[in-house]
Amino acid sequence: MNKEQIFRVLLAPHVTEKASLVGDTGNQVVFKVASGATKREVKAAVETLFEVQVKDVRVMNVKGKTKRNKNGLGKCSDWKKAYVNLAAGQDIDFMAIG
Repeated sequence: MNKEQIFRVLLAPHVTEKASLVGDTGNQVVFKVASGATKREVKAAVETLFEVQVKDVRVMNVKGKTKRNKNGLGKCSDWKKAYVNLAAGQDIDFMAIG
């Protein structure tokens, strides 16, 4: 996997209340990833970008919500997120990176 593909796999960290709770209790980090990304690609991208060891990756598709607007019904786009379980003693600090 080359550097160009690595930057296309991980889109952004997904920071929500549930993601922070999972991060505190289970040593996990949640990322928004490309819709065509696989578990192996996500694992390789996280390990090379953040220099940590990844124990497990869970990937899920999130369906976009249907919203009502003045033109009728509209739909937000679908996206994919990945729960990355880090090895014991590993940590990703997003505040120190930026």
